Amino acid sequence: MTDRNDHPFFDRRTHGFVRVATATPRTRTADVAANTAGILAELHNAHERQADVVLFPELSLSSYAIDDLHLQSALLDAVERGVGEIVTASGELSPVAVIGAPLRRNGRIYNCGLVIAGGRLLGVVPKSFLPNYREYYEKRWFAHGRGCTGLKITVNGDLAPFGTDLLFEAENLPGFCFGVEICEDFWAPEPPSTRAALAGATIVLNLSASNITIGKADERHMLCRSQSSRAVCAYAYSASGHGESTTDLAWDGQGMIYELGDLLAESQRFDLEPELCVADVDVRRILGDRMRMQTFNDGTEAAGRPEDSYRRVRFQHAAVPGDSGLIRPIRRFPFVPNRPHKLDEDCYEAFNIQVDALMRRFQATKGQHIVLGVSGGLDSTHALLVAAKVCDRLGLPRTTIRGYTMPGFGTSEGTKSNAWKLMEAMGIAAEEIDIRPAARRMLEDIGHPFAGGEPVYDTTFENVQAGLRTDYLFRLAGQHSGFVLGTGDLSELALGWCTYGVGDQMSHYAVNAGVPKTLIQYLIRWTTRTDQFDPETDAVLEAILATEISPELVPAGEDGQIQSTQSIIGPYELNDFFLHHTIRWGHAPGHIAFLAWHAWKDARSGLWPAEFPEAAKNEYDLAEIAKWLENFLKRFFAFSQFKRSALPNGPKVSAGGALSPRGDWRAPSDATADVWLEELRRALPPM
Repeated sequence: MTDRNDHPFFDRRTHGFVRVATATPRTRTADVAANTAGILAELHNAHERQADVVLFPELSLSSYAIDDLHLQSALLDAVERGVGEIVTASGELSPVAVIGAPLRRNGRIYNCGLVIAGGRLLGVVPKSFLPNYREYYEKRWFAHGRGCTGLKITVNGDLAPFGTDLLFEAENLPGFCFGVEICEDFWAPEPPSTRAALAGATIVLNLSASNITIGKADERHMLCRSQSSRAVCAYAYSASGHGESTTDLAWDGQGMIYELGDLLAESQRFDLEPELCVADVDVRRILGDRMRMQTFNDGTEAAGRPEDSYRRVRFQHAAVPGDSGLIRPIRRFPFVPNRPHKLDEDCYEAFNIQVDALMRRFQATKGQHIVLGVSGGLDSTHALLVAAKVCDRLGLPRTTIRGYTMPGFGTSEGTKSNAWKLMEAMGIAAEEIDIRPAARRMLEDIGHPFAGGEPVYDTTFENVQAGLRTDYLFRLAGQHSGFVLGTGDLSELALGWCTYGVGDQMSHYAVNAGVPKTLIQYLIRWTTRTDQFDPETDAVLEAILATEISPELVPAGEDGQIQSTQSIIGPYELNDFFLHHTIRWGHAPGHIAFLAWHAWKDARSGLWPAEFPEAAKNEYDLAEIAKWLENFLKRFFAFSQFKRSALPNGPKVSAGGALSPRGDWRAPSDATADVWLEELRRALPPM
């Protein structure tokens, strides 16, 4: 493929990404000219970094900690002249600037956020809640903005909208719609940003001074994270830094950007130099989540439909088209825990969701045994680990579990050996049933060419073996007063990589149905790393993790190569990436391809899950991603739903979603994939 970066695919704005920057400019107490210069310097830096909007601290033009100097006419006149300079300069710069300044209107002074772009003062938002407790005395100088709606203000001769009812929307960048609040506003019980989000703002910008005290940075994080999650938006915050008066207070210059509760970027606190904190916000992700969350719509109705009363200030965004990269953390493994400081806690939780669910189901059935097939592969291994923990927690002997390894025509000695070693190490009741005689008889009875000696290894050949294994397990469960524990995982259900009915699609309880392949691999590693079982078991688990993923239904070739699942349906790490962004966010295929390309194009960049094996760090170019994404779309939308519609019970594990027809995913079994395939083809560059 020719890497044509001029193609719209490579432009982040094509996919709904808005580059947000928080600025900690160089400041000097009450020196408006110096502060104007500091703002302009960072605005130019943001322009060079192709930011779409840059947020400055509260009262950044005048300084915040200047007390009664806010009431001095000379300073207020200088502020208006500074606004004029910034407005003029903005005509040659692409970012929207959001700066803080004290402004006069009708005999009052307001603590304001000013929105400037394209040589225009687009609007002015006054602060709603003025702190007047402990170290704060803002009511001594400022009037609050509550109730200021439908108004205008003149600043340096320019007339602009004024009020707390303003949203700012780019006409040429869909979804780029932001609201403004100021510092104390989001400490209020009902922050103005809640109504702004309900009115349609996808991004909220908070200009803040907020002096620093011990632990306050954590409090700001908590509020930003909470508001971005509760209001279903992105939330950017910029606090005053070095240069403010330290007469009685100190400042740390904290900047951060959250999206739907996820931290995208954070500045270096206590930095003596000016700083930009930059991240690309996915407004399509935000809007998609609002569509799925009917509570958000109910909230807009309960709040009296704020969209009907807010004024939208529309502007043409001066964006520079082309490939400007993507400044955003992208999880290569979105189903895998990614918080290093809480890694054990998250893995423990995922594992024990399955353990608790299976324990409850086993108690409810009043059965005597858990019956499962043990192949020596990842899925049956993980199901066995969960079942063993159930026995341990209920005080039952592990012989309550009846494990059967059932070698077929493609079973390798390695996986068969691993299956036996695992069952013996776990201390379960273990047996072996060779399904080949029964399979030959069935293939002979149906007149399959293999029975006559021809090397025909088609779907029927494979399904005869898969079906026999399941058939044996169900009869064994009946014989031993037990139930069949399903081993198939979420990834296989998404791709339809399972045999329907009398096959591995069916069981009495599908304990792995909510766990994708990448998470199963990680959880098995976690059990060995945290000594959940004994060293003998750990050694077998490591061997299983190192084995090629294969259904082993087809005999090895003359070269000894075994059947490889991932060579047929694609790498599970890519399929799980596609799956997450499809079922959790409903992203269009072009959007998914763009994210996958940035996540996987270079193994040396970005973050990997903690303790991820170095040899397993893969990378994929756009052509590979497009190939496997097209395959995923065909299998997911047009091929596999009928198998999911008849899915046995099983627990949801990840917030990323599950595919139970009684839970996260409901879809017709006879749909086509045409819409998704066409969107992908239109989005991708020529290859």
